[in-house]
Amino acid sequence: MTQQPATATPMSKEMQDCVQACMSCHTVCEETMSSCMQMGGQAQMQVMRAVMDCAEMTRLCADMMMRRSPLSAEMCAMCARACDMCAEACMSMPDDAQMMRCAEACRTCAEMCRKMSAVTM
Repeated sequence: MTQQPATATPMSKEMQDCVQACMSCHTVCEETMSSCMQMGGQAQMQVMRAVMDCAEMTRLCADMMMRRSPLSAEMCAMCARACDMCAEACMSMPDDAQMMRCAEACRTCAEMCRKMSAVTM
C-alpha cells in the first residue's frame, strides 16, 4: 500500500505545470459546455459527454496532485485519456473556434498528464 508522505514536500515544477494545464483545460471545457448548450442539437450530445467528462477529470486530477494523493499517477493517466477523447470529439467541429480552443487545451493537458503518469509522486 502506498503511503502519503508525512511532510508536504513542495510540488515539482513539472507537477505545478501539470496542475496548471489541468485547471486551464477545465476552464476551457466549462466554457465549451456553455457554448454547446447554446448550439443545441442532438449531434452535440457525444461532444458534450466528452467535454463534461474531461472537465470533471481535469479538476479531479489537479485536486489529487495538489493534495499529493497516492493515486495521482493513475489519475493523470486517466485524465490524459479523457483529454484525448475530448480533443478528438471537439475536432469533429473544426469550424467552431471554441471547439478548437478546447481541443488545443486538451492536447496540452493530455501530454503533460502522460508525463506525470510515469512519475512517482
